Amino acid sequence: AVRRRRSTGSHGREAVSRQADLAGLDVGLVQSDGRVLGTDVAERVSEYSTGPVHGGRIDSLGLDENGSPVIVEYKRGTDAGVVAQGLFYLAWLMDHRAEVERLVRDRLGVTAASRVLWSGPRLICIAGDFTRYDVHAVREHRRSIDLVRYRLFGSDLFGLETVATASGGMQGFRRVRRSPAAQAADLQGAAMVKLAGAVDEVLLGLGEGVSRVERKQYRAYQRLRNFACLCRPQRSKLLVYLKVDPAEVDLVPGFTRDVTGLGHHGTGNLEVQLRTERDLERTQDLFRLSYAAA
Repeated sequence: AVRRRRSTGSHGREAVSRQADLAGLDVGLVQSDGRVLGTDVAERVSEYSTGPVHGGRIDSLGLDENGSPVIVEYKRGTDAGVVAQGLFYLAWLMDHRAEVERLVRDRLGVTAASRVLWSGPRLICIAGDFTRYDVHAVREHRRSIDLVRYRLFGSDLFGLETVATASGGMQGFRRVRRSPAAQAADLQGAAMVKLAGAVDEVLLGLGEGVSRVERKQYRAYQRLRNFACLCRPQRSKLLVYLKVDPAEVDLVPGFTRDVTGLGHHGTGNLEVQLRTERDLERTQDLFRLSYAAA
């Protein structure tokens, strides 16, 4: 899906897509608004130096909503070396965990540093376009990589369109590690575990490029950013949090709830309570709405 964001006032004319020239102002626009990539401004640094040995400078280094370390690289036009450069920095990241955790600790505190999800590092490459070799390389790689095409619409809008996505290490992580639902099966009831499996199938089937990230208390489903978080099954219900504006939904007591400003596991301001397969059927439109917005 194409993402569009207004950078200046609208001039009331039809916007025509064109390949972006990633001038400093345009890169700064993406860097300054972490919501575009699912990262918070406080959790990201720009132009981070990798030191004299590596001699590089990472365009953006930060954490996503689930605590996974993320590297974002920006390129003008089509650059055949963007994926290779990003993987070079990703290798540096994994070899310098202590340095990254120290950076997180200094900016966000000890708790955030202890929760960095090293099993799911991510690379996001943003460019005017990519070659077919880039796309093929990403799909063959074991890391989590997103190729995102950057477009301008007139002079006051820009869009981000995902070209290719590979879940990489996240897929391996999911196969090896038992899910929270499976771990809780004995105590929390087979019915809710079965329902959690059905929810998982529906969310993964919403479209291409869906990644699943396991955390201790919830499972996140994301494209570039989270669109749904499934919490561990309770005895009689499942809680799913969606990136849907509660003000745009007819809230039903016992089924949907506005949790804006309330603490909960995962991300999203709309809480959905599922108890039966019928509840899951009722939630399909909300799932699709959240997926489309991610």
